[in-house]
Amino acid sequence: MSSPLWDKGNAEIDARIMRFCAGEDVVLDRQLFLYDIQASKAHVRGLERIELLSEEERDSLLEGLDALAGEFERGEFVLDERFEDGHSAIEAYLTDKLGDVGRKVHTGRSRNDQVLVASRLYLRDTLDELAKHCKRAAEICLERAANDDVPMPGYTHLQRAVPSSTGMWFAAFAEAFIDNARLAKHTRTFVDSNPLGTAAGYGVNLPLDRDGVTDELDFERVQLSPIYAQNSRGKFELQALMALGQALLDVRRLAWDLSLFTTREFSFVELPDRFTTGSSIMPNKRNPDVVELLRASYGVVQGAMAELQSLLSLSSGYHRDLQASKPPVLRAMTRGLDALAIVSELLGALEFDAERMAEAIEPEMYATDRAVELARDGVPFREAYRQVAGAWDELASRTPQQSLDARTSPGGAADLRLDVLRERLANL
Repeated sequence: MSSPLWDKGNAEIDARIMRFCAGEDVVLDRQLFLYDIQASKAHVRGLERIELLSEEERDSLLEGLDALAGEFERGEFVLDERFEDGHSAIEAYLTDKLGDVGRKVHTGRSRNDQVLVASRLYLRDTLDELAKHCKRAAEICLERAANDDVPMPGYTHLQRAVPSSTGMWFAAFAEAFIDNARLAKHTRTFVDSNPLGTAAGYGVNLPLDRDGVTDELDFERVQLSPIYAQNSRGKFELQALMALGQALLDVRRLAWDLSLFTTREFSFVELPDRFTTGSSIMPNKRNPDVVELLRASYGVVQGAMAELQSLLSLSSGYHRDLQASKPPVLRAMTRGLDALAIVSELLGALEFDAERMAEAIEPEMYATDRAVELARDGVPFREAYRQVAGAWDELASRTPQQSLDARTSPGGAADLRLDVLRERLANL
């Protein structure tokens, strides 16, 4: 490992202790490295604007940072055990290429605000990706609700209750994913503040151009208080995970439905082979592994939130404990977004067995509709409830479509209102 940034030249470096302190940072920073470089370029331009760098020094540093980004993307520069973290790798690279000019890149900043701004840029992009995946899932659901609407049983307590339809099922998840996309966008606004320029949590005695750097990095606002900038680490990440978790809770419910519907006992849904795997011992099996792993994806986010919440019982200011917030956040965001990327494809590929679902709708499932009809005609509802109970033979002539038409027609309480959902989606 290269000498740490804090080494004044006379420190006794214990390699074992250094490895413990660095942890996974240099590997994890591979996901944040280009954001760190992006913020470093903005910082360099800001230093030139306050005349701490000459135009020539600025241009040399910017060229060096661009070269580093290119080498990293091509795999020619690797973040590995040579470096304590990505931040030290940037300074080491620039110093090696530019000498004393490279050593100026860290002027006016700390690794504390450096990791904050890289993480903030990362969170913005991941929340954009979250919103994109949720919008795509909603689009597929709306399309299928409109074009693939066939009767199916509706369940309460996992017992057959009333007639429902695939359109109602898809519309439910369309509305859920629209809300999730909206939440992702609101959360992006919540985290969209620039902490760069707050240094180690108490600022520096330089007139840093924080507004200019904020504009260049396209942040909505400056995070004004240096102390709050440090105190917000973990807090903002936790909110982003909560937005991701809300979407994955709906994915979990979706996956549970499909786990049931694909069983032989239900046989409502068939999954294409690419979403299943075979058994290593039972030749007759095709297992819905993708659906089951989608169902498990929320657990990764829930675990990450628990890790963050356990870390945030700290006093004001920076603590090294906060380094431990990075692994769960990156792990959960990566896994959660990978899961959501599959959801739209899965929703578009589902094949429903209309005949099987219609057979599962029994006469007694029309009882609620009949009781409501009697109440509409003036019979007190509780009396209507009693009249209908057990009188299943009277309901045998009804069809699922008749029941659905009565409840989902325009103005009905279960009207799918796909036009309204499309408008909400378009306004995101």
